[in-house]
Amino acid sequence: MRTAIVNAGTIVSGDWQAPFLDARALVMDKGRIESIGADSAADLGACDVVIDAAGATIIPGLIDSQVHNTFGDYTPRQKTVGFLESYVHGAVTTAISASEVHVPGRPRDPEGVKALALAAQRSFEHFRPGGMRVWAGSIILEPGLTEADFRDIAAKGVWLAKAGFGAVVTPYDYVPLVQWARAAGMITTVHTGGASIPDSSPITGDHLLAMRPHVSFHINGGPTAMPDRDFERVICDSDIALQLCTAGNLRTALMCAGLARKHGAMERLLIATDTPTGSGVMPLGMIYTMSHLASLTDMAPELAVCAATGNNARVYRLNSGFIAPGKDADVAIIDAPVGGTQDTALAALKHGDPCAVGAVITDGEPRFVGQSRNTPAPKRRIRVAECRLVRDFAPARH
Repeated sequence: MRTAIVNAGTIVSGDWQAPFLDARALVMDKGRIESIGADSAADLGACDVVIDAAGATIIPGLIDSQVHNTFGDYTPRQKTVGFLESYVHGAVTTAISASEVHVPGRPRDPEGVKALALAAQRSFEHFRPGGMRVWAGSIILEPGLTEADFRDIAAKGVWLAKAGFGAVVTPYDYVPLVQWARAAGMITTVHTGGASIPDSSPITGDHLLAMRPHVSFHINGGPTAMPDRDFERVICDSDIALQLCTAGNLRTALMCAGLARKHGAMERLLIATDTPTGSGVMPLGMIYTMSHLASLTDMAPELAVCAATGNNARVYRLNSGFIAPGKDADVAIIDAPVGGTQDTALAALKHGDPCAVGAVITDGEPRFVGQSRNTPAPKRRIRVAECRLVRDFAPARH
């Protein structure tokens, strides 16, 4: 499908070092962003769909880098069907597994955790709930796994590994497992903070610095946070990515964001939700955390958008998260919400309001245009201006 968006008021690139693009339009084709700023009659005439942004803001689709998926679009933790599709209405176009730890009766032996990760990875390889890309299959680090196991599972396509829910004696037992996973080319993630479920252990800065994972999951607490003194140590003494989650401690999220900016670690700051968990299902979790960072600190709202998009993409080696030629055509159009006091999406986030989601495009295909079912309506009339397909992209009404 060839899709264009025209008449953008602002385009946020996803790159925190150059967050704005001097353009008002973009063209997508064959699942990739083809060009930016090209909106000639010839370009638009060759498009199947042309969306009029009406002066609203274009951003990369949000990347939720900690989602507790299981199999299908269902969470047994909250007994909810369709939660991933609902997150698309919160502008989330990509979800990354936090391991399939919530699968009922999950296996804990080495062969079992390998099989679980591979099954999840393969199950979501071609399943896109609501159009969302789900990077599933994160092997849960359990005692008994060997270096050869990580080479084997990585060769089969599993590239995520998660520490924090294994039957280890102490968190220090994860150190060789994390290093073997890294050596196999996998992205390693570690539960951080207090124990969140039975059989898990608190993980502090000492443990993180010993393990050296790629990502400290919910460094602000999942849901309880590690000691305040550990934040600056992790930021200054490592290159670990600092993931802030909606289902965590807001005070330490704000503190960590401030320390990251103070110490020049903005590129390591990630936004995620850590849901569904005991905290529930949060379709607007990413937007709320962006709003919290923008309104309760001196962080510019466009940098909060980049922490939810391009920063996640860089750490996880994804081709999404940026508005740039050749990147995945996963895009959202956001705006100030009807009834709010601000006039643009970024101003609304800075004011502490959620932005309105007016359209989501994944893989170059519009999933809905006009209004999300999960946010207030946008102030501007975002619409399909031209459509050469027998399709209706209007969202379902309440």
